[in-house]
Amino acid sequence: MMSQMPQLSACPSCEEPLESGDRFCGACGYDLSAVTARPDDNPTIAMNGWTPSAADADPSWPVAPEPGSSGRPAPVHLPTDLQGTDSGGGALPSAVPQQPAPVTGSPVSPASGVRFDRGPEPEEYPLQAPDPRATAEPPTPAAGTRVCVACRAGRVDDDGYCENCGHAQPRERDHMEQEAGPVAAVSDRGLRHHRNEDAFALGTTVLPDGSPVLLSVVCDGVSSATRPDDASLAASRAASESLLAALPAGTHPQQALHDAIIAASHAVNALAEEPATAREHAPHQNAPACTFVGAVVTAGLLVVGWVGDSRAYWVPVDRAAPPARLTEDDSWAAQMVAAGLMNEAEAYADERAHAITGWLGADAYELEPHTASFKPDRPGVVVVCSDGLWNYAEAAEEMAEVVPLDAAVRPLHAAQVLVGHALDGGGHDNVTVALLPFPAPPQGAGSA
Repeated sequence: MMSQMPQLSACPSCEEPLESGDRFCGACGYDLSAVTARPDDNPTIAMNGWTPSAADADPSWPVAPEPGSSGRPAPVHLPTDLQGTDSGGGALPSAVPQQPAPVTGSPVSPASGVRFDRGPEPEEYPLQAPDPRATAEPPTPAAGTRVCVACRAGRVDDDGYCENCGHAQPRERDHMEQEAGPVAAVSDRGLRHHRNEDAFALGTTVLPDGSPVLLSVVCDGVSSATRPDDASLAASRAASESLLAALPAGTHPQQALHDAIIAASHAVNALAEEPATAREHAPHQNAPACTFVGAVVTAGLLVVGWVGDSRAYWVPVDRAAPPARLTEDDSWAAQMVAAGLMNEAEAYADERAHAITGWLGADAYELEPHTASFKPDRPGVVVVCSDGLWNYAEAAEEMAEVVPLDAAVRPLHAAQVLVGHALDGGGHDNVTVALLPFPAPPQGAGSA
């Protein structure tokens, strides 16, 4: 009732002048009927409506500055506007020293209205003994052990994770580079594929007469098949081993390359015979498969062999001489061109262009290894690559334009440039390229 309300001259919250009979402050809306008498200490009202009692009042708590004489109400202050205390009752760092607030059995922060139901805390805390598992240095891995790329200390397990920090390791096939004397190769996952399904192998050896011989193999896993990355790796390794055994024994390079393709085919076929537990998604999967292209270079002979649509190109050192593509694709597009039904531009523009008609794998219709021998009359470089490169330099003239002029003496650098060309073009597929100089330089002569 009006007669029961205290007669106040100013709002106890914001100091706004009041008129007789006011039930609410016209400035801040304060409920004047809830006030029995004006407090003498002008307390700050907590934002949750809690008002500190006289017993809880802390005379050392800083008071919000009073407004000027402009007649404006006092500003509302956030808890962060006022200097508080830390959990031990000490003052927080400040340019102006603050007296520590006394700690009661159940202290309350007037600024926030948050209750801290805890007693006084000591100035110093006993430290818990450290966990030896967290602080002990991991043992140094044995020599030859694969070490984590993140912590540089933990051993990498068979699943590709660090046993120390748990970091997943990058797959080593995502980008590979190798140089074997005058022969070099680079393989990259590309920008669109989640893994690298290409593989390569390089080698140098000698013929029975002591003359040098270079070799390279590039295999491209068929993505629609099961385990294409395993297929390309098995094929490249088997072919390389076959060539390195046959050439020093006196087998003609063209026959040796033919036999290497057969060995690669057997290696890929064997993957289909493995138990279902060795497959990624058993049991209804087609057989692992890949393409194949290889080159053998001697002092006077250049031999290439292939199955599928991976290619070999000839690029002479003298760029005034014409370059040449040395292989013919086992593909739908090539068949259309050979049959005279389309020209090359039309065939390779068709969405079926890259459908291959020959490959290595247990479900291949029939294995038909292709080999060809050449006797170049001038020095040059042989480019052996997957379609991830030649998609961006399909014609021999286009390939010659992107092969660096010093590729014969700096094969690794040239291979890096060619992979970069494919990535700059979009990197839609895995990219692999190997370079071999012709003629094969004498033993001991490497890249500059």
